[in-house]
Amino acid sequence: MKMQTFIKRLYADQRGATAIEYALILSLMFLVILASLTVFSDNIKAMFQAVSAAITKAG
Repeated sequence: MKMQTFIKRLYADQRGATAIEYALILSLMFLVILASLTVFSDNIKAMFQAVSAAITKAG
């Protein structure tokens, strides 16, 4: 009888659901950022090289 009560309480407990939802949202955001960095990596690299060249030229 105690095991059935424990399983019912465990099934009804929603406290962990919020943490799991936040983890899923965070992982989705990470994948979007990773994909965008991969797609735009050449543009980002060129931008940093241009900034580095401008700073070197100015100094």
